[in-house]
Amino acid sequence: MSPITSIFDSNDFMSQLPRLISILTMLKSKRLITGNDIAIKFGVSLRTIYRDIRKLEEAGVPIITEEGKGYSIMDGYTVSPVQFQQEEVNALITAEKIIARTKNESLIENFGNALVKIKSTFQSNMQTKSELLDAKMLVFSTSKTTIESNALSALQSAMTNFYMLEIKYQKVHTGEISEREIEPAAIYCIDEIWIVIAWCHLRNQYRNFRIDKVLEYNLLNKKFEDRKFDLRKYFMDCPEEFSNP
Repeated sequence: MSPITSIFDSNDFMSQLPRLISILTMLKSKRLITGNDIAIKFGVSLRTIYRDIRKLEEAGVPIITEEGKGYSIMDGYTVSPVQFQQEEVNALITAEKIIARTKNESLIENFGNALVKIKSTFQSNMQTKSELLDAKMLVFSTSKTTIESNALSALQSAMTNFYMLEIKYQKVHTGEISEREIEPAAIYCIDEIWIVIAWCHLRNQYRNFRIDKVLEYNLLNKKFEDRKFDLRKYFMDCPEEFSNP
């Protein structure tokens, strides 16, 4: 019997179990989550979530409360394998099909590796259904241009770990090639084109770089300070970026 199920000794408590397990899964999936976010997710009151958090703590789950911020869970805490619903499995298989159309080798490979690990937790009937859906679904693109790259995963890792990158970049319209040191700040995709917004040390300002035009890249052993880049504000101030990648 798991620590969570051992604290329930009545039908009332057992009715709470699915929500408690889901809350535990949410805590494991994000660094920090607010009580209000959890309450909205399950359509219950904030007071109910406070009681749920106490129940999890009583079960021995090491929840950390950050006043005014939310809840997190102690690093290294593990839970039993998650059971996926049919619709969740379908969403994963669909995501795999869509990602395969991105033509970004690093993203395709890393998502594929992650999905193999996720599939290893599936029950046998879910594995059968996921394979059936995989065989019966295709995703097509009407784009006549093949856009291939392999730098997306490296840029994502550099961005989340605050490491600078040295890139050799080819301008879209002129074909001019330059070498730059950049601080990746955000990434977006439009019409299958992946773009990184980065602080460019050559221009001393934020610039957009099409990832398929990054000819070479090198992760530098140099960290940069977080400039608190606000992606939403950036596009509110520069809406033309959406139409001119």
